[in-house]
Amino acid sequence: MSAPGSALARALKSGGRVIQRAGLPLVRLDQDLFLEEARQRTGLDDFGDPRFHEPLRRLIADYDTEAGLSLLGRIAARQDTIRLLTNRLRMEWDRRRHPEIGAQPVRGPLFITGLPRTGTTLLHGLLAQDPAHRAPLNWEMMFPSPPPDRLHHHHDPRIAASERQLRWFYRLNPAFRRIHPLAARLPEECLIITSHSFLSFQFQTSHDVPRYQAWLETQDLRPSYEEHRRFLQHLQWRWRGERWVLKAPAHLFGIRALFQVYPDAGVILTHRDPLEVVGSLASLTTALRSTFSDEVDAAQVGAEMTRRWAEGLDRALRARDEGIVSADRFFDVRYADLLRDPFGTVRRIYRHFDLAFTPTAEGRMRRFLAQHPKDKHGRHSYTLAEFGLDRDEEAARYRAYRERFGL
Repeated sequence: MSAPGSALARALKSGGRVIQRAGLPLVRLDQDLFLEEARQRTGLDDFGDPRFHEPLRRLIADYDTEAGLSLLGRIAARQDTIRLLTNRLRMEWDRRRHPEIGAQPVRGPLFITGLPRTGTTLLHGLLAQDPAHRAPLNWEMMFPSPPPDRLHHHHDPRIAASERQLRWFYRLNPAFRRIHPLAARLPEECLIITSHSFLSFQFQTSHDVPRYQAWLETQDLRPSYEEHRRFLQHLQWRWRGERWVLKAPAHLFGIRALFQVYPDAGVILTHRDPLEVVGSLASLTTALRSTFSDEVDAAQVGAEMTRRWAEGLDRALRARDEGIVSADRFFDVRYADLLRDPFGTVRRIYRHFDLAFTPTAEGRMRRFLAQHPKDKHGRHSYTLAEFGLDRDEEAARYRAYRERFGL
């Protein structure tokens, strides 16, 4: 399907096709060029742990040959990759100047995960309101260096830089507001953090990278979580809460690695009928990929998403059932319960993990909920059939999971 997008996006794509037909070169996607550009922008040359080179090489190869990127998509892939590389250089420089960053303890983080579209964003936003908690915000994950400090955290100039990038995205894809809210000061997914390792599920959300993704799903994700921990140390050096509250559906794939790196973590698993999830997820992915590619096959996206996330769910539940940590390190939240009784759900989470639920935290959560009602920017509509998915086949695929959690 062609991207609906905005007039600006359609004009950029049309211009890209004219350039291609004229035989003129498009934006070159090359690992060595990107590394050198990052060095030139920063004047630095230490990228840290060299394990990022292989996933970076594989990712760029898919960008160049498999992803079907438009001119706009190639520009975006280039800019995003160089931003990640410059962040790596600057964060390594920060650590050399301030080795105490690496001594920061990251104690008892709470991770929210589950299939996409199961309330993880809502729950993360609520828990992030507790003054005892620290949740990574969009702007500080996009521009983490120098380490943010508490005094300037709400008027850091990087907030405006992040807002400009998000405004551009919404200009290119204005309908995306109905699917997922984005704002510089909102808590956001850990995928932005793990993308700095280039061993991350971030890239498949907005680009079709099949070779890279197939390789990623066979990898030990511990290096990604080690990079994640280093990132949190960086963010908390000058502002530490009592605990981090984090979220990403893709943590389903990395439960084992997560507990290897964070042995004292707690994991909140959100649950919703997958028949209500996979169509929404396919719609979200199609909308994102359509921003950066001229053609996106909706049926292919539907098949890809349901296969991938059924496997991720299976991985997480197998790891849990095999007892990699004690059972009380997990807590289950049903989406329907969260919508019906958000504060009762939050209180149960606090009791389970032996946390103090203060009146201040509850008041802030109530304000947040009032300011962010469901479907604030319009209703997100979709059907399974739009993405080539058959309801009976999907019911069979997820039967055991639906029965286990009463969905």
